[in-house]
Amino acid sequence: MKAIRVEDYGGPGHMEWSPVPDPRPGPGEALVTVLAAGVNYIDTYHRTGLYPVRLPFTPGLEGAGVVRELGEGTEGIEVGDRVAWSTCLGSYAEQVVGPADRMVPVPPGVEIESAAGLLLQGITAHFLANDTFPLSEGDRALVHAGAGGVGLLLIQLAKRRGAEVFTTVGSAEKARLAESAGADHVICYRETDFAEAVEEIAGPRPIDVVYDGVGAATFDRGLSVLRPRGMMVTFGNASGPVPPVAPLRLTQEGSLFLTRPTGADYVSTRAELLGRASSLFEMVISGELGLRIGHSLPMREAARAHRMLEGRETTGKVILIP
Repeated sequence: MKAIRVEDYGGPGHMEWSPVPDPRPGPGEALVTVLAAGVNYIDTYHRTGLYPVRLPFTPGLEGAGVVRELGEGTEGIEVGDRVAWSTCLGSYAEQVVGPADRMVPVPPGVEIESAAGLLLQGITAHFLANDTFPLSEGDRALVHAGAGGVGLLLIQLAKRRGAEVFTTVGSAEKARLAESAGADHVICYRETDFAEAVEEIAGPRPIDVVYDGVGAATFDRGLSVLRPRGMMVTFGNASGPVPPVAPLRLTQEGSLFLTRPTGADYVSTRAELLGRASSLFEMVISGELGLRIGHSLPMREAARAHRMLEGRETTGKVILIP
């Protein structure tokens, strides 16, 4: 089979579409024919070494496909099942082996490409809106990168919970996408200081929670718009990691809360994984949640997908097809 391989940390050019040995499942594992793989920022962090993984490796945590073979003692899925996953490193490949208990059945009515593009970013948006800072009617939330994969989903989930949503985008096209997702206030950060724009709309320090997947470029100004005892949720590093923060800074800004959640802690059990995945699939099937596949590329063009993602040239989800 073929897979994208990374021999050394570095730029997108360090990824190559290469022949590799066919994998075999061990106990509790499933071998899956990959039909589509999702592209996520964490894949770029693995490639650059910001989040180190053992070299050489095949990137990609997310995908969907058909179960081909099961290892000894595997339960919960069967050969021939359509499944999706979001935590199986090695998904930029024609086949992947992963823990069967981390794979979820894809229900009828959900296309395989949608399943491949929904889980990681959808689960992220789900726990951000429902658990990290449980939004309620009238809460004001600032969502950075509102036209991105997480952003578009998070806006929709925030509106379902009754929040007033402020969001930042980088272009008029992205503004239209964020508006169509339901955002109440869309701010183009290339044209204005987003913190000034937020306070011009809603007054001084009006935000209950900032959901920040951008990182270094937006963190400080994000703190400045939070109400006393508001929460900064920093969950990504698209512009680089946030520098260390002194606890006293949070006191000075109004007894703020700061958290850096990761998905693994919000789907730590199979029951929780299935619960979040089922909720997302049900909303997609019913039409309550729209998933935008913005870009679909051949898997051999993974380097191009990473360049587009890091260059902020994408909207919605990027997927790779073997």
